[in-house]
Amino acid sequence: MKNIVVKIAAVTSVLACATIAIAADDPAELQRVRERVTSLFGEIEEEHIFPSPVDGWYTIRKGAMVVYISADGRYLLQGDMIDLDNQINLSENARNDARSDMMSAYPEDQMIVFTPDEKRYSVSVFTDVDCTFCRRLHSQIDEYLAQGIEIRYLLYPRNGPTSESWTKAEQVWCADDRNAALTQAKLDKKFPSHDCDPSVVSKHYAMGQDVGLRGTPAIVFEDGTLVSGYMPPLQLAEALAENAAGQ
Repeated sequence: MKNIVVKIAAVTSVLACATIAIAADDPAELQRVRERVTSLFGEIEEEHIFPSPVDGWYTIRKGAMVVYISADGRYLLQGDMIDLDNQINLSENARNDARSDMMSAYPEDQMIVFTPDEKRYSVSVFTDVDCTFCRRLHSQIDEYLAQGIEIRYLLYPRNGPTSESWTKAEQVWCADDRNAALTQAKLDKKFPSHDCDPSVVSKHYAMGQDVGLRGTPAIVFEDGTLVSGYMPPLQLAEALAENAAGQ
């Protein structure tokens, strides 16, 4: 029953989108929509709004958030847009593009990176020092590297800035050897640290919210595909190979 409801909801959303046939390539119309949206939502900027795949609707995309607004600026649609002919989730594709752009633009020297001798794939992983499954993933770091998977860590203390995990994350970032410090922290062992600017933890935390993670670990493929939760090394390697073959 649940699957039927989901399919009906998807069809309803697409049909609703298709009822207004206004050209989406009208610059004046797009500008009116942009002005309408930015006047209502201060955090949305004009470049976050552009034509959608369906005439009469425009896409609003900020980070991994994707919603749609009608050309007259009256209706806001939150939900996935499905191309039924091609069986493609257009909204998820848009979210993937946003995540890929965010992660590729972020400098590696602002991450904690474990790189294999022969790199086949690279993933970005939002991790919490105290998260059980984050610890399980890191305990197998050598196995991920053996599969040719580069792990690019971003620190995401789930309980926020006032938590003990946040303090530990800042201490890891302020260590001389961050890779070793992260390993020690996940084993509840002490490691040398010093005073430094720990604001990168806040940046990682904000990025995690922007990519739409729902828990840790959260794994982001290079094309922006988001995997919520732990994946064993071999399973992750197979998923990455399948993902690459589908590009």
